[in-house]
Amino acid sequence: MSRDPLVLGHVVGDILDPFIKSASLKVLYNNKELTNGSELKPSQVANEPRVEIAGRDMRNLYTLVMVDPDSPSPSNPTKREYLHWLVTDIPESTNASYGGFYYFSPFVCTNVITGNEIVSYENPKPTAGIHRFVFVLFRQSVQQTVYAPGWRPNFNTRDFSALYNLGPPVAAVFFNCQRENGCGGRRYIR
Repeated sequence: MSRDPLVLGHVVGDILDPFIKSASLKVLYNNKELTNGSELKPSQVANEPRVEIAGRDMRNLYTLVMVDPDSPSPSNPTKREYLHWLVTDIPESTNASYGGFYYFSPFVCTNVITGNEIVSYENPKPTAGIHRFVFVLFRQSVQQTVYAPGWRPNFNTRDFSALYNLGPPVAAVFFNCQRENGCGGRRYIR
């Protein structure tokens, strides 16, 4: 049995096929790094996170997708996958981050946004049950025009990757979120 949190959390299976992690992805809300399966409340994720992709070659570009596979509820995910954020052309760098992907140098901090926000960040607001919110990172082989889907519900990460020839993901991380005053754990049976 796998001990990979993406497998245990059914991210691999529900959203992604198995893949080999080959990039370093950090997602930070309020300067706290997400770990797989973190429990966050809507108030903690109201603003877009800072996203960091470590590397040394700014010619390498990435696409970031954020989805909720449990919309509108984990027991009846009829809107699986709900698209919360889509950003393309994010350069790899030890000094680049998105939140909106601000560029930091050792000497100067500027608010130059890098990357191309295709679908703006929509903060998670689950109304029923505990939802998984998944960040999926793809390495782009080329810079290309990506069109915003006409809707957010029923986005499909696998189909999106195939449409734009992105290949398998290179990294992913997810957190759990329920309504602000919610309590308890997952209650659905597989």
